[in-house]
Parts: sequence; structure tokens; C-alpha cells
Amino acid sequence: MSNYIPAAMQGVYLTGHGGLDKLEFGNDIPVPQPTADEVLIRVGAAGVNNTDINTRTGWYSKSVTSGTDSGGATGFGDAADDDGGWAGSALKFPLIQGADCCGTIVAVGADVDAARIGDRVLVRTMQAETRDNSSFECLTLGSERNGAFAQYMTAPSVHALSVECDWSDIELASLPCAYSTAEGMLHRANVGHETILVTGASGGVGSAVVQLAKRRGANVVAVASAAKKAEVSAVGADRVIDRNADLPAELGQESIDVAVDLVAGPNWPQLLEVLKRGGRYVTSGAIAGPIVELDVRTLYLKDLTFYGSTYQPDVIFENLISYVERDEIRPIVAKSYPLKDIVSAQEDFLAKKFTGKLVLVPE
Repeated sequence: MSNYIPAAMQGVYLTGHGGLDKLEFGNDIPVPQPTADEVLIRVGAAGVNNTDINTRTGWYSKSVTSGTDSGGATGFGDAADDDGGWAGSALKFPLIQGADCCGTIVAVGADVDAARIGDRVLVRTMQAETRDNSSFECLTLGSERNGAFAQYMTAPSVHALSVECDWSDIELASLPCAYSTAEGMLHRANVGHETILVTGASGGVGSAVVQLAKRRGANVVAVASAAKKAEVSAVGADRVIDRNADLPAELGQESIDVAVDLVAGPNWPQLLEVLKRGGRYVTSGAIAGPIVELDVRTLYLKDLTFYGSTYQPDVIFENLISYVERDEIRPIVAKSYPLKDIVSAQEDFLAKKFTGKLVLVPE
């Protein structure tokens, strides 16, 4: 591979919150320069995630109360710019999105060992602001800092972790956001040899939860559309329930130890009904809608514990790298696209006719 680094690169700018027309592909974007503690990465591949679309549409704004799909193509007219980012603050446009990066280090800053040049790396999506994990403050790749929807990107050296395996760049790019989100939820809820329920199980994060929970010895009940039952079972689910099913009727009251939820929405109360007394609920998404109805009596009379999961301690990503290198998990890539076809990739993502991940490849 050539070490030549051009002055300009291809990439995709997000020019503001809104529809697919806010994505602008270009060939003349300046190649970023690494600061003292950063590395410059030639991007090999970048996954497509819900957060890319949610950031584009402004769904994270508290002014939006509907599910993610309703504004996926056109944006949300009522989204406020001042809290449209993942961190609940305003974003700076133009922005290069892309929460998943697999690539190769081609240059380093003054304080980084030059021996890192040539390393194949995965970049943490959630980048903690303190090295001792003393707070829940973090930056999100492709949101608070430019991401991987370009030929080159920079990252703090500490957040670019070397990986040695026979996976392709496309396969590795399916991991950072989805799998770290999944592992973060399982870690936060301390999932072990018990029965868990996973909503949205055919998506990138949901299918990752299924794999990672099975690795921990859990009995996995997955919720997905009937059309994707076979695919979700193949990932490792012990049982697949149709997403339109009445969960208490299908599973029985108090039958689940942990609910791992990515959907929320109008059917959310059913999750608490099937949780056992002393059960745990953990969430990192609300694709069916962020506003739910909670009967607080269910919460306290059943001694339930609720976990939100966004921030990730360093061990989450370190563990993922080790799982890959020990061949304990496998990628689930449905399709890859040239970066210039990002609009088609996001349209396919919104159609949700696939299981696993979609991945973009710079040319």
C-alpha cells in the first residue's frame, strides 16, 4: 500500500439537519492533519448506523417525540438545532459523519510513536474524555468530531486500537458502533447465564446483542419480524418472537431476567410485564418512539432496575477486539456500497429488509 497522502480526499459532508439532500459527496475535501496525540487513518470501510441517520434528521432533539423511521428520509421539521446532537448540544456543520471506522494508520502526530504507522485499527465510537473513566462525558465519532465517511480521518491514538485477524476491512467496519453498544448494554446490566429478551434483534445492534449474549452463556429470546426469523435464529437466538406478538401471552408473565431494548415505543409496557421480580431493563435506543408510558407501581412493586447505556468504559472496546482475535464472534454484513452511494445505502437502511450491517467503502 502506498504511503502517499493527498492534499484532498473524497468524503461526504452533512450540511445540516434534515433529509437525504443534506448529504453532499465531494472529491475536494481537505485531508485532515493529526494533532500531537492523534493518528491519521486511511479509511478502509465505514458502517452505516441508526445514529448516522438520527444525527442527520435531528432526532436526538427533545423536540422530536416520534419514532426514527418517520423522518428518516425527509428529516423532522420540528427538530431544534440547539440540541440535535447525540450529546444533547448543537453540532457544527459541515460535519463528516461515520461512527464506524476500520482503517490503516498512515501518519502520526508529534507525540505518537511512529511505529504505529501501518497498524490496522478500529476506532472507538464513544470516546471518553477522561482516561480513568471517572465521568460519563464522551465524544461521539461522526457527531462531536468528524468520522469515517471519507477517505481519511484523524483520531486520538488512544482511541485507535490495533486489531490482528483475517477479517476484511468491510467485516471489521461492521463492529465499532453496533457491537460496542451491544456489549456496553450487556456489561452495564451484568448479563450472564440467564434468560434475556432482545428487541429489534435483526438490526445491527440487536444481532450483535444476540451474538454477544450467547457468548456470555445467556438463553436469548429475540423479537424480530416473521420474515427475519431464520436469519436471527442463525445468529444464535434460542427463540424468535414476532415483533407484533403479545409478549405476556407468548412468553408468560415474569419469564425474563433481563430486557435489552432498542425499540421502546407503544409496546414498551409489555417488557416490564414479562420481567421477573428483581429483573433488569437496559436500553440504548428507541426506534419506535422515545416517549413511553410507565406505571411506576410496576417498577417499584417488582423491584425492577433500569439502566440507560451510552457511555462505555475502555474495557468494552478492548473486549471486542479480543473477541475478534479469538474468533469468538463473527461479522454480519448484508451489503457494501461505494461511499458515493451513501444515499442509496441509507435508503436501504431505512427499508430494513436486511439483517446485520450495511457498510460503505471509499474508492
